[in-house]
Amino acid sequence: SSMAELQVCSVLVTGANRGIGLGFVRNLLAMPDPPKWVFATCRDPEGQRAQDLQNLASKHPNLVIVQLDVTDPASIQAAAARVEEKLGGSGLNLLINNAGIGKLNTLDTETLEDMIQIYTTNTVGPLLVGQAFLPLLKKAAQWSPGSALSCSKAAIINISSSAGSIASLFGWELMQVVSYRCSK
Repeated sequence: SSMAELQVCSVLVTGANRGIGLGFVRNLLAMPDPPKWVFATCRDPEGQRAQDLQNLASKHPNLVIVQLDVTDPASIQAAAARVEEKLGGSGLNLLINNAGIGKLNTLDTETLEDMIQIYTTNTVGPLLVGQAFLPLLKKAAQWSPGSALSCSKAAIINISSSAGSIASLFGWELMQVVSYRCSK
């Protein structure tokens, strides 16, 4: 319901090839007054795992699929340049940092390598992506009327998860996923 009130010209969603990210993209495209640009990023836009996105893009000319690996600074910079080029002087209104990974490790099986990989993706990734797109967000805020920051003007949304809650140990018996919990 709150999606209907959103007035946004351009939005970028990371990890958009499946799950929550794909859900965001579908909902944005289905809005009565959809964004002029929806940038959907994933690691392998040509691959089988991005098939749903490819199908959507063939029906929606305002959907642009962009290669982006949040753990790779060069990939992030290339994505920002590509988005800037498409926006042609206007800024980016909304950045949704959704990309994330998890591994089914327990406290007993957690490893340094897995923890570093998960932290790099889930915690450092959103920071690096936010930094890269900050100039475009500032540009959007500058041209948008009103002084308050909002999702319609310019904003970064970092998607967390209930597994990251400190107050509730959601599903610990089911899945410990230690590094994922810490990263979120």
